[in-house]
Amino acid sequence: MFDLTGKRAVITGAGSGIGQAIAETFSRQGATSIILDANADAADQVARSIQEAGLKATWQFCDVSSAESVADVFRNIISEGGVDILVNNAGISHIGDVETTSEADFVRVFDVNVKGYFHCLQACIGHMKEKQRGVIVNLASTAAVAGIGNRFAYSMSKGAVLAMTYSVAKDYLAWNIRCNAISPARVHTPFVDGYIRKHYPGREDEMFSVLSKSQPIGRMGEPKEIAAVAVFLCSDEAAYVTGNNYAVDGGALKLSI
Repeated sequence: MFDLTGKRAVITGAGSGIGQAIAETFSRQGATSIILDANADAADQVARSIQEAGLKATWQFCDVSSAESVADVFRNIISEGGVDILVNNAGISHIGDVETTSEADFVRVFDVNVKGYFHCLQACIGHMKEKQRGVIVNLASTAAVAGIGNRFAYSMSKGAVLAMTYSVAKDYLAWNIRCNAISPARVHTPFVDGYIRKHYPGREDEMFSVLSKSQPIGRMGEPKEIAAVAVFLCSDEAAYVTGNNYAVDGGALKLSI
């Protein structure tokens, strides 16, 4: 089950965190993971570690906020063998409410988290139509459907991701293209560690415990747990699944008091 042998999977933002875990998991399931990231060194390192395990992976530099960069990268990928799976994962966060979010902050988040997904969708959807098949997974967030403090721009962007997911799923049913979203709650990634170091110097362990216990399940999620859901959604076992949003959130949406 959940065999991805022979599939070519493009994962954006796969140089670290959730994207890295998805690339590693997909490769273990038989796919060729094509790692896209704006950090070339990180992308190269992830691809090398996968290759050293005897699995298939390549990488390319890509700035998803640039339509030109995305178009060039996908043109190369399609010419080299095509795209069966697209995982839109690249994203950035921002801390602030509507008053403390500058226009520059808002635009920066929008350019990566919304336009970045749009650029990648537009770059590969025609190819998937020609093949009469394809699978797309968009990484959204519990912030797309729930109020989270001081996440104004980020929540805006993830709400847009969810809306795009439903729209693509509806528009491309006739071409056997499935599109779903995954909405994680707090996941332990390098971003979380960096956030704690920056805002709570000297109190890292304490704040890590506080943030972990704020989740109903009592801990943060792990990137590999998000990757496991992505594998299911991209496998043939999920052939009847499209237009859905999967909360992988330790109970955050339904069990919080």
